[in-house]
Amino acid sequence: MISPERFPDPAHDPAPPTPGERTAVLAGGCFWCVEAVYRQLEGVSAVTSGYAGGDAGSADYETVSTGRTDHAEAVEVRYDPAKTSYGQLLRVFMSIAHDPTQKDGQGADIGRQYRSAIFHADDAQREVARRYIDQLTAGRVFDAPIVTELVPLVRFYRAEDYHQDYAARHPDQPYIRMVAAPKVAKLRRYWGDRLKTVPR
Repeated sequence: MISPERFPDPAHDPAPPTPGERTAVLAGGCFWCVEAVYRQLEGVSAVTSGYAGGDAGSADYETVSTGRTDHAEAVEVRYDPAKTSYGQLLRVFMSIAHDPTQKDGQGADIGRQYRSAIFHADDAQREVARRYIDQLTAGRVFDAPIVTELVPLVRFYRAEDYHQDYAARHPDQPYIRMVAAPKVAKLRRYWGDRLKTVPR
């Protein structure tokens, strides 16, 4: 396991030209786990589990779980750029939320629906993401190539209600204890000064 201390701040991480809330859409395996990480961060106002990459007709859990759609399980992170930046969200994504070197899966969750992807809303987000991946590659942070896809965001589809805040509502569920809880613990250990006093 790579220590988050090895992950540098993004060298290219400009502030948005205008104030106001922004969104980031990220896919890194089971959305329960990624959501559990981001809901802890100061500056994040909401995290929604859902699907991105496919069409409306296939944006449901049963269909996406077949692995035969273009969708990935993803989260939409709403955040205040005055409190945390897009680049810092990507730093957490790469160092805590998932393994960006595993193609079409995360741990034992195998399938294209669990792929690593950054769904960028505009050219500015794409450039921050592209340059950060290049920065991590040049710094040889990982022993294997980063396989994270950079994909234009067409639309994010909210997942079914029972998926929302799943880890917070089911802390003793075995999968949450084995997969999500260690990621949250890692975040608290290395990012304690950037967390909410009371996660929502």
